[in-house]
Amino acid sequence: MQIVSDLAERFARWLDREAGIADARIVRPLTGGNANVTSLVETARGPMVLRHPPADTVSDLAGAGIAREFRFSSAIAGKAPVAEPILFCDDLAVLGAPFSLTRFVSGMAITDTLPPAFSKDIETLDAVGHALIDALASVHAIAPVPAELGDVDKARTFVVRQIERWRAVRSANAVRDLPLIETLGAWLAANAPPPEAVRIVHCDYHLDNVLMDPAVPQVKAILDWEMATLADPLVDVGLVTAMWNRDEKLPLGFAFVQRVSNVPGVIDGTDLAQRWARATGLSIDHVGYFQAFALWRLAAIVEGAYVLFREGQVDGAYERGLEQDVPALLDAAWRIAAREGMA
Repeated sequence: MQIVSDLAERFARWLDREAGIADARIVRPLTGGNANVTSLVETARGPMVLRHPPADTVSDLAGAGIAREFRFSSAIAGKAPVAEPILFCDDLAVLGAPFSLTRFVSGMAITDTLPPAFSKDIETLDAVGHALIDALASVHAIAPVPAELGDVDKARTFVVRQIERWRAVRSANAVRDLPLIETLGAWLAANAPPPEAVRIVHCDYHLDNVLMDPAVPQVKAILDWEMATLADPLVDVGLVTAMWNRDEKLPLGFAFVQRVSNVPGVIDGTDLAQRWARATGLSIDHVGYFQAFALWRLAAIVEGAYVLFREGQVDGAYERGLEQDVPALLDAAWRIAAREGMA
């Protein structure tokens, strides 16, 4: 949804009247945060970030992700690196969609290129990995979980519920033969370990979902909390360590994600998991299971975009790339399961 001039003016008047934030100007779009529209807003109180759903997704459920993101970020602020939450608004008369405002954080999201000020040596890459896992550990150290974030007892079944959900979705909407969706999914469901703890989990944690200080390896803010929930924190640890320092000789699903770590000699995912365990005091006995689960779940979710591509509803480089990315993610999940003696 593009903010046209009349809406921008209405937004500025509302923000001044209701929140006392004057001189708001929507300056330009910001990259990242693909599920929602993200814009830079200049105000009398300094720069802020406006987030709202795209116009073509507005429905009775519109803004659920934005509301969730704001609720979780508000609970985390001051305890782990997130952008300071300013306000959430679900009055559709203002912008036509629910929206949130957070304090702008200057930083760089890393995919395949390090910030220019960073050295390109192994020690720097290791430091990036340390910063990435330390920021995650600070989220998982928040205990007890704030009561307003959800039902802790229900959270204990998150993994199994996710597996059954995505098995059913993929079975009902199959456009190609992906036997590992069912084969590995059935095994994961039958062998899910009981959680040692329930914590806030990001559910999509990897290097390009954080803003790194462009001068030194330090996470300034974790982004994109619209999928956040309560679950076993190894859900996050499994994904970030499975994506870190992968073997580029193998077909890689989403090869661009954390590409900077896919070089010989960089600290591996197991070492990062051990660092997380030392910081949180929690066990990583089942991290192999959660690595396999994370890659399987990611494959099952993004296959939905490939289905839309095959049905002619979308046609972009991302969707076309899923023809190889999804099978590669499933193969990687199977290799991890086999390596751990789980399948």
